[in-house]
Amino acid sequence: MNVIKKSFDLGDGRIVEIETGKLAKQADGSVVVKMGDTMLLATVVSSVGAKAGVDFLPLSVDYQEKYAAAGRIPGGFLRREARLSDYEVLISRLVDRALRPMFPEDYHSDTQVMITLISSDKNIMPDCLAGLAASAAIAVSDIPFNGPISEVRVAKIDGNFVINPYVSDLERATMEFLVAGTERDIVMVEGEADEISEADMVEAIEFAHKAIIVQVQAQKELAELVGKTVKRAYSHENSNPELRADVFAATYDKVYAVAKSNTSKGERTDAFAAILAEFVLTLGEDIDDVTSFLTKKYFHDVQYDAIRNLVLDEGIRLDGRDVRTVRPIWSEVSYLPSAHGSAVFTRGETQALTTVTLGSKDDEQMIDGAFINGYNKFLLHYNFPGFSTGEVRPNRGAGRREIGHGNLAMRSLKKVLPGLEENPYTIRIVSDILESNGSSSMATVCAGTLALMDAGIKIKAPVSGIAMGLITDEKTGKYAILSDILGDEDHLGDMDFKVTGTEKGIVACQMDLKINGLKWEVLTNALNQAKEARLHILNEMKKTISAPREDYKDHAPRIVSLTIDKEFIGAVIGPGGKIIQEMQRETGASISIEEVGNKGIVEIFADNKAAIDAAVTRINAIAAKPDIGATYDGKVKSIMPFGAFVEIMPGKDGLLHISEIDWTRLETMDGVFKEGDRIQVKLLDIDKQGKMKLSRKALLPRPAKPEGNAENAPA
Repeated sequence: MNVIKKSFDLGDGRIVEIETGKLAKQADGSVVVKMGDTMLLATVVSSVGAKAGVDFLPLSVDYQEKYAAAGRIPGGFLRREARLSDYEVLISRLVDRALRPMFPEDYHSDTQVMITLISSDKNIMPDCLAGLAASAAIAVSDIPFNGPISEVRVAKIDGNFVINPYVSDLERATMEFLVAGTERDIVMVEGEADEISEADMVEAIEFAHKAIIVQVQAQKELAELVGKTVKRAYSHENSNPELRADVFAATYDKVYAVAKSNTSKGERTDAFAAILAEFVLTLGEDIDDVTSFLTKKYFHDVQYDAIRNLVLDEGIRLDGRDVRTVRPIWSEVSYLPSAHGSAVFTRGETQALTTVTLGSKDDEQMIDGAFINGYNKFLLHYNFPGFSTGEVRPNRGAGRREIGHGNLAMRSLKKVLPGLEENPYTIRIVSDILESNGSSSMATVCAGTLALMDAGIKIKAPVSGIAMGLITDEKTGKYAILSDILGDEDHLGDMDFKVTGTEKGIVACQMDLKINGLKWEVLTNALNQAKEARLHILNEMKKTISAPREDYKDHAPRIVSLTIDKEFIGAVIGPGGKIIQEMQRETGASISIEEVGNKGIVEIFADNKAAIDAAVTRINAIAAKPDIGATYDGKVKSIMPFGAFVEIMPGKDGLLHISEIDWTRLETMDGVFKEGDRIQVKLLDIDKQGKMKLSRKALLPRPAKPEGNAENAPA
C-alpha cells in the first residue's frame, strides 16, 4: 500500500484528514475523509469512451449511510440498508449540483460517484464533508475535471460565523447554508435562515468561500502527492464546422424572431421545431445519424445564442417581459371544500394546487436513519406529473427532483410555523403542480402559505418565493438579472437562484451557477432584485388572504394540549393502559401522553368538541390535586363499619367517617349507602400521609334545636 494523507485545519483547531491509497484501490479515484469519528469513503469510476449520440454527461451521485457507522441495525422487515432515504437523496443532490458544472462540456463518459458514511460521530454532520470527499476522489483520479471544489456549512451562532459547526451548536443558529465552490467561484448555495437581510447572506457566503479555498488547496496538494495532475485524453464529440455555420446562417434570424414574438410556451416550441424541420429538408433525405445528431446540437446552440442575445441587447424576454417584471398572478383559497386547508396559486404558466391536512401525534413521521432518527411533525410533499408540461410520463413515485423541490419549500414554510404550544398538530402539505413553466417550487411556497392560512394555522408571517436567472457575456462584461424565470430561461441561463422570505427577510434559498467568475456585486444585485419581486408577489397573495383564519374549518379535527405534573402520568395511563383506553373508548377521542422533563404533555385529538371536552374533564380530574374546602361529586367505592371510602377524583379516595354522614347520629352503616352511589362531599383535611378526611353533613343544613330541651329550660 502507498497510503497518502493530507490534513488541514478548519480555522479553529479542528482537523480534517484526507487519505487515499488504502481502500477501494480498483476505483479510478478513492479517498477517506475523516473529521473526529466521522469517516466518509468516496469513490469515482468513469468509463473510457462514450456512447454514440450522447451529448451530455451521464453522471450519477449516490450518498449512503451505513447503519453500522452509528452502531445501529436498520428497522423494517429486511433489517438491511434499502433504497436511499429522502435525507440521503438530498445530500446526493447537493454534491451532484456542485460537481456537474465542473466537468468539461464535451466529456460524456458514464461517471459514478459514491459517497458512503462508514463511521459516524453524533456531533459532526457528514453532509458538509460529502462534497469535499467526492471532489477529492476525482482529484486523485485521471478523470478530466475543472475543479477541485468543496462544500462547507456556514452558520451564524451566537453572533459569529462558524464553518461546519457541531450538531449541538446548530440549535442556536440564526442562519445555516451549505455552500459549494471552487478556488475562484461559488457554484452552489442552499440553506435557511431566520428572516435575515440580503447583506447578511452575502457576508455568510463570502465567509464560507474563504474556507472552501483552503480545502481546494489541500486537494490540489494531495493530487500532486499522488501524481494525478495529468488527466486522461478523450474525444467524445464529432464536429462539422461547415454544418454548424450553415445551421447558424439559415436559422439564427428566424429563431431570434420567434424568441421576440411574445408567444406562449407551446407556440414557441412548435415554431422552433418547424424552423429545424425546414432546415433538415435542405440536407436531403439520406442524411446519416451523425449529421442528424449534429444538426440538432447546433440548432440548440442557435437557440442558446439567440435567446441570450435578445435579452442582453434589447432587454426583451421570450414572453415579452422586461428583466424585472413578474408574470400575472392569481390565487384562490378554500378551493377544495373537504380539505382542512387548500389554495390554488398561478403565476404565468405555472400553477400549484396545494392542500393542508391536520393530524395528531399518531400521524408523525418516524425517521429511521443511520445519522438522523426521531419524529417529524411537519411534512411537505411535492408532485410533478407529466401533464403539467404537456408530456406523457409514467408515474413512478417521487424522484430526486421532486424530493429536492419539496425540501426547499419545506425549509421555507418550516421557519414560520408556530411553536408546539400554539400548534399541536402534525401538518402535511401536498403540492400538486398542474402547470409548469418556471419555478414550480416557488409556486409551492406561495400556495403552501395560502393553504396554511386557510387552514387556520397561526403562521408567524406569510412567505413568498421567486426564481431569479442570470445571463452574462464574458467578452463584453454585460449581464442581465431576470426576475421570475421561465423554464427555457432556466435551461439557457447562467444561474438559477431561488429565494424565499417574509417582509422582514430571507428564510431559505437555493442557488446553482453554471459560469465562472460571478462577482459579489452581481450576487448582491440579484438578491436585491429578488427582494423586490418577493414583496410584489406577497402583496398579490394578500389580496386573497392576508392573515390566518381565526379558527380551523368546522370539519377539521381538534387538538387540545394539556400539561400535567409528571407524578400523574401513570394515573392517566392506568395499569396496563386501562384508564387511558377506557377514556378513549367512552369519549371517542384519541389521547397520547409524552414525558418531557418533569412534565407530562397530553394531546387530545377528536373530530368534535364534545369528545374533546369530555376527555379534558376526565384528565383534569385525574391530574388535579385535591383542594381542601372544595366540594366534590364522589362515588362510594367501599363500605366499612366505621364509614365509607369515597372516590372524589379518579384514583383518589377519602374516608367519609360515619360521624360525618349526617347530623343525626348513626349507629350502623347498614342501609345508608351502597357501593356505586354518587354523593356530594366536602374535603375537610389532608394529613401528612396524604389521607383525606371527607364530610357529607358539612354540606347539609344544620337542624334547628328543639324547644324545651335542657338548654332552654328556665333556671
